[in-house]
Amino acid sequence: MAGNDKKHIRIVGAREHNLKDLNMTLPRDKFIVITGISGSGKSSLVFDTIYAEGKRRYVESLSSYARQFLEQIDKPDVEAIEGLPPTISIEHAMGRSNPRSTVATTTEIHDYLRVLFARIGKPFCPKCGKVVRKQSAQDIVSQVMELPEDTRIMILAPLVRGKKGEHREVFARVRREGFVRVRVNREVFDIRHVPKLKKSKKYTIEALVDRLLVNTDVRTRMRDSVELALRFGEGLINVMREDGGEWRETLYSEQYACPDCGVSFEELSPRMFSFNSPYGACPKCHGMGTTLKLDEDLIVPDQSLSISEGAIAPFQHSGRRFGFYSRERMRQTCLRFKIDTNTPLRKLPPEQKRDLLFGDAEGFYEGVIPFLHRRFASTDSEYLKKRIHSYMSELPCSVCRGARLRPESLAVRIGGRNIDEVSRMTIVEARGFFSSLKLSTEEAQIAQLVLRELKARLSFMVDVGLYYITLNRSTSSLSGGEAQRIRLATQIGSGLVGVCYCLDEPTIGLHMKDNAKLLASLKRLRDIGNTVIVVEHDEETIRSADHVVDMGPGAGHHGGEVVAQGTVQKVSRTRKSLTGRYLAGKLDIPVPAIRRPLNFGRCVEVRGAAENNLKKINVRFPLGAFVCITGVSGSGKSTLVSQILLRALRRKLSSSGTKPGLHDKILGDELMEKVAEISQRPIGRTPRSNPATYSGLFTPIRELFTMTKDARIRGYKPGRFSFNVKGGRCEACQGQGTKKIEMHFLPDVFVRCEACRGMRFNRGTLEVRYRGKNIADVLEMRIEEALKFFANHPRIRKILQTLYDVGLGYMRLGQPSTTLSGGEAQRVKLASELTKGSAAGTLYVMDEPTIGLHFADISRLLDVIYRIIDKGGSFVVIEHHMDVIKTADWVIDLGPGGGEDGGRVVAAGTPEEVAKVRRSATGRYLAKVLADK
Repeated sequence: MAGNDKKHIRIVGAREHNLKDLNMTLPRDKFIVITGISGSGKSSLVFDTIYAEGKRRYVESLSSYARQFLEQIDKPDVEAIEGLPPTISIEHAMGRSNPRSTVATTTEIHDYLRVLFARIGKPFCPKCGKVVRKQSAQDIVSQVMELPEDTRIMILAPLVRGKKGEHREVFARVRREGFVRVRVNREVFDIRHVPKLKKSKKYTIEALVDRLLVNTDVRTRMRDSVELALRFGEGLINVMREDGGEWRETLYSEQYACPDCGVSFEELSPRMFSFNSPYGACPKCHGMGTTLKLDEDLIVPDQSLSISEGAIAPFQHSGRRFGFYSRERMRQTCLRFKIDTNTPLRKLPPEQKRDLLFGDAEGFYEGVIPFLHRRFASTDSEYLKKRIHSYMSELPCSVCRGARLRPESLAVRIGGRNIDEVSRMTIVEARGFFSSLKLSTEEAQIAQLVLRELKARLSFMVDVGLYYITLNRSTSSLSGGEAQRIRLATQIGSGLVGVCYCLDEPTIGLHMKDNAKLLASLKRLRDIGNTVIVVEHDEETIRSADHVVDMGPGAGHHGGEVVAQGTVQKVSRTRKSLTGRYLAGKLDIPVPAIRRPLNFGRCVEVRGAAENNLKKINVRFPLGAFVCITGVSGSGKSTLVSQILLRALRRKLSSSGTKPGLHDKILGDELMEKVAEISQRPIGRTPRSNPATYSGLFTPIRELFTMTKDARIRGYKPGRFSFNVKGGRCEACQGQGTKKIEMHFLPDVFVRCEACRGMRFNRGTLEVRYRGKNIADVLEMRIEEALKFFANHPRIRKILQTLYDVGLGYMRLGQPSTTLSGGEAQRVKLASELTKGSAAGTLYVMDEPTIGLHFADISRLLDVIYRIIDKGGSFVVIEHHMDVIKTADWVIDLGPGGGEDGGRVVAAGTPEEVAKVRRSATGRYLAKVLADK
């Protein structure tokens, strides 16, 4: 048995979430795919059971002291897992990212770049561009002597620069050398009275070598002091001079300085090239690359309006203290300078627009932008700050122009490029740059190991289909699939063996053209001796697996069982396996027999789209149709749809302040009433949010309870039946149903509230019943149960029916939003939109709605989309799934490649028409799908 356990992972009694006491065996060192319809228990098995147990065992192996610093997790609800290797999870969580985090920092490529530039980089003067050479003591003295006569100066020897500690040995050395004063963090102390330093704080310590006035009589003394400071400061010297009552400092170095401009460099070090370090970051933006500024485009969103029509957005619908006086002052200004308030802003003379926005030369009017700047800086009102903030945008820093680093750091070059220019390259361009880099024999020897690691990491990222992403791209702008593949590339590079990797739909956001590369990477992990477990719905990935597990047979309490497992062929032959029937071709998503007729007289058109990599393209989106935007990863799909189309329409239809991406204009917005984005972002960030509250279902249910006899007698209002406000909820747990007990170095324990027994409400509220059920019982109902229970209430039934129609019948009304998958959250949002009223005149925008969806779920989703279109709605969907694309009325394919190779319309037409376009990567795969069906 022991020998067998080395080849298998044996799971006994798994009961996490909806798992039905599972007993199963998985082969080790194999590529395993776990599939099944949404809500069938896939993630509960892989992440909440297998990965959670592996992580728990690792943490348990550490000392109790170490465990208090680590995130703790509970033991999953499973009797035993045997043969489980160490586990690593690579999920596609879309959490908020640090704005300083980039692709290069996440993959540690930036760390290698910093070392490379510090060791073989050649510094140039940031002013004149000449090569920087070392400075001698005589050169430093000559430059200081050029200061105006009688200038007071101090000569200091840097000893410690930005390091933590008490530094007692440094002060002892200063005493031994006979110096009487030191400068600590810009404050001068007598060496006998230096305050005790804190271990946890960073300090810069300098010995004060000499103080003197600049004149011809002190040249000899100055040379001696400079030589002493250079020797004591190990090649560095800081000369401070008094200028207009303020002390200014200049750092000199025996190592690097420009002979003409006098610009000095410290010894090149990796921290000089880090925008997270004060020694490398741009002093203006502190390494962010952008600064928050008032944006003229947000202040005047529509220049076709006149001042009297509300062209100046901040002064519309404002309170008396903010808007009234501002509008009155502007009115007086217009009268004084004869500005026509009924003329559209775009037709006003440029000088009049400038006077309105930035103030007039006479100083009569402050100007809109200076006024907003002043109010933002001076107000204590959070409301006012938030309002003015909505008219600001992050614009490139005026000093570093988005490079994030100091001029001295950007002046260091390798192969003619500085570190920012390398970071702006795409992954594939950077790999080519380092592969063709020509170095001297000495430089090649120094950089050998760093270059090998850089090229390996870049190659791994190319292998997982991320060749088009630039190194300086912010991780917050990455899709879930891109972020997951970056982490996957990092793991491939680590070369670990004997590990169980758990991945959540790695094909998200990946075109079928790049699937083969990703699968090859996953198989490489398997081949070096790892177990790879993937939660996936992609047909090509399932067919490439060594072992397939199909969960089901239904969702929620209908699932949690293993319907079939084994090879793809074995699963395909299992009659009760829904996945097997799709794989065997017994079930499929059919191609529409007749395509909807399209009327391009009714369409939305984006003209001159040029944001990111888009090449000033014109794109038409026919209304009353199902439109798919396709293309390889990085071709510009999200830029076109989310950053331009969606934002521009929101601004037109609802005066949203969100600034759209660069484009000339948008036409056809008058044909629509509203635009709705249905994303896979969570419907709420706390357990208080659930499908009932988000869909608006909870309100009529609470109103129904207030109409009962007991509620009327007691005078209960709808708020009594809410767990978010005081009155009816259990105050012991504040409506949570559970209490969190902190256990120091052990995992936090969540215990059921003893007062309400997990029901969230107090006794008085729970005594009110409708048809034998109290409000807590209703929240525990599944949607399919509630549909029957509230059959006689049209308003409630309508919302429940919509939730049921999008495939969520298994979900509980009060299920916390934090436990919903991305696909489930998206369908809750879709159902909520459908219950708001008529779909006619509404454009629905969805980004990869098939994420997390099984073939059967996709079929159901398409049925809902068709029904909405038949009622007058329109859909624009970004998608890679061929079964969805083939059913579209109109396909717009971008490309032909990713990054700079993309941004063009490769093909536009019906799926059959796109399939005939040879240079379309989507068309080639579409042709195969249409031929097979």
